[in-house]
Amino acid sequence: MTPTEPECPAGPEEQQNGGTTRYGLAERITGALVGAAVGDALGGRVHGIVGPWHGDAWRTAGPLTRYHKGDGHVTDDTLMTHALVRVYAQVRDHLDAYAIAGHLVPDLMTNPRWIPELEAETLPPHRLFPAEKWLVARLAYDHADPREAGVGNIVNCGAAMYMAPVGLVNAADPAAAYAEALDVAGAHQASYGREAAGVLAAAVAAAMSPGASADSVVTACPPPAKDGTREAIEKVCEVARGHRVFESALRPLRAAVAPYDTVGPDYRASSLVARRPSRLHAIEELPIALGMLLVSGGNHRHAVLGAVNYGRDCDSIATIAGALAGALGSPFPEDWAKTVAEASRLGLWAPARSLTEVTREIFARDVRRRRAHERACTALGGTACSD
Repeated sequence: MTPTEPECPAGPEEQQNGGTTRYGLAERITGALVGAAVGDALGGRVHGIVGPWHGDAWRTAGPLTRYHKGDGHVTDDTLMTHALVRVYAQVRDHLDAYAIAGHLVPDLMTNPRWIPELEAETLPPHRLFPAEKWLVARLAYDHADPREAGVGNIVNCGAAMYMAPVGLVNAADPAAAYAEALDVAGAHQASYGREAAGVLAAAVAAAMSPGASADSVVTACPPPAKDGTREAIEKVCEVARGHRVFESALRPLRAAVAPYDTVGPDYRASSLVARRPSRLHAIEELPIALGMLLVSGGNHRHAVLGAVNYGRDCDSIATIAGALAGALGSPFPEDWAKTVAEASRLGLWAPARSLTEVTREIFARDVRRRRAHERACTALGGTACSD
């Protein structure tokens, strides 16, 4: 797939979020995956694609900053999302923590990929943040139980940032998406980091429902969300409903999420309680992304721009916001997507086609499993769904 290949042909249309949007399965999966990559690639305090953060000195600008950020380069958020799509393409069914151990980790360890921020082809773990390297250490070298391997990792958005495919595969079924994502994320995260992955998948699944809106997506999140994650989403979204432009929402949203965020006001100098397990706290990225979805009314461009201009872990916030807006059917700016695909040397549309095909297979298999269950329950004297 060439970087400039157009998105999937438009499917049926409906009025949503104040405008006409494409709402077919293929279009929404494309919107979510490409839209997430676009959000991931934007810079800080911007209105579009920006140049490199450190100019020509990006390799030596500071400790551990050998990454060529900017210029439309995606980060590990997109690399991990595409890796999870490849696992679905291999398994062709619902995933669990064992699929992460048996497929995703070997893929990361043995298949060199083009890493845009390194401008080189290498194994993905050479780019991954230590919280994602944890997957390789725990599952490949420590031989940990995949369902519990996330325990002990720093608690962050590492699992949530690439969990959108789980929501897409479970389109319009937030409860199933939440349960599957919790299982998948158990190999990577614990506590509120794992919870955020489940809630993000549920939100994406809710966004895939016919007639969904930004408000219905946010409303679907509190039911499965637990503890601090639930409270953080409720408080942030309560504030977000009072704003219609992201510029006025930036400080109020930060103030709303601050009591639940363990990192503290200085993102580069984390507090002593930062990223430790807790039932009272939440990752910052998911509530803020949901808040920006509300502020923008589900519009992709405005949701990701709000997320990026919020600052802090802005690439992950924009990745999540872009996935949610795309799943709703809001079109991503095609010029941005083409720039990102060309700059990152990634086929952004191919993973969407692959996941669409797999999603249809999984849905057909789910129907057959459900019908078999119905027949078994009926034979036992239960009540058939058709009654």
